[in-house]
Amino acid sequence: MLKVALIGCGRISKKHVACLQAIEQTQLCAVCDIVEQRARDCADALDIPYYTDYHEMLRQEKPDLVHVLTPSGLHGAHVLDIADYGCHILVEKPMALTLEDADSMIEACDRAGTKLFVVKQNRYNLAVQQLKRALDAGRFGKLVLGTVRVRWCRRQDYYDQDAWRGTWAMDGGVLTTQASHHIDLLEWCMGEVESVFARTTTRLVDIEVEDTGVAMLQFTSGALGIIEATTATRPEDLEGSISVLGEKGSVEIGGFAVNEIKTWNFADKNEQDEEIRTDNNQMPPDVYGFGHRLFIENVVQSIQSKTSGLVHGLEGRKSLELINAIYESVETGREVPLKFRARKCRLGR
Repeated sequence: MLKVALIGCGRISKKHVACLQAIEQTQLCAVCDIVEQRARDCADALDIPYYTDYHEMLRQEKPDLVHVLTPSGLHGAHVLDIADYGCHILVEKPMALTLEDADSMIEACDRAGTKLFVVKQNRYNLAVQQLKRALDAGRFGKLVLGTVRVRWCRRQDYYDQDAWRGTWAMDGGVLTTQASHHIDLLEWCMGEVESVFARTTTRLVDIEVEDTGVAMLQFTSGALGIIEATTATRPEDLEGSISVLGEKGSVEIGGFAVNEIKTWNFADKNEQDEEIRTDNNQMPPDVYGFGHRLFIENVVQSIQSKTSGLVHGLEGRKSLELINAIYESVETGREVPLKFRARKCRLGR
């Protein structure tokens, strides 16, 4: 049984709590938030202790695994603190806002001999799993084009919930926050990115960062990619999707949370294709989807078996590097290679 503690009792914590309650190998032992009422409300519902100082919580409770669910701009500092306690760490996306913080987090956990996991739950969607299997089996042949589209609705009241939302120092815009999962999926499916050229704008809300962005990618394979992301869709969420096109096949996974196979078409058919197309669609209750539980189960298995998880620190760093390169391109007006040093990217600064 793994003892688990949560740091941060905000919006996403409810998803983590529900998943941990459903996983027999975990025991949620305590929660922490600097807002005492928020921590108390969460703890009282679970009949467990709460803390406003995570150092005290870690000393008292000695958890095996800590979920870091704090604002994105604090992930680096919190993980560096927690690593000294010798517990494994799961951090919500994005793992950090700067590559320097991400590298420090990875190094700290390596020194401590603990595991660092980055939440990328959409990799566990049934439809996405089928897409990845088809890619790994070579069914697409030469890859041509990969695209992701995030067309969601976030109004001003969403950003006004907390002072850190919509800021460069602590949050980032739609590309960092809402679309980071989809950017991860695009890289996971299409492979290493060579360069990116991007544009962003802020159209419908009063925030520092972008509510709309587009980027064109060149993959090292020679394939191209497109990222389209906005929280300025009105009046409600429209879609979160990925498409992969190759010389021998085309797949589109749509729905509002990358949850529904819209197209599954290959030149070389097999007898499972129709079943795959119809039996791997899910209707999730929200944009978070069903993947958190499967992701956390993978984390538990990785810790217990002492093996690598699907999304460890170095794997989680990949999409952060691309997001930083996107912002560097926006600021410079130039195509940016992925092996770069951020000079004008404002994320996390």
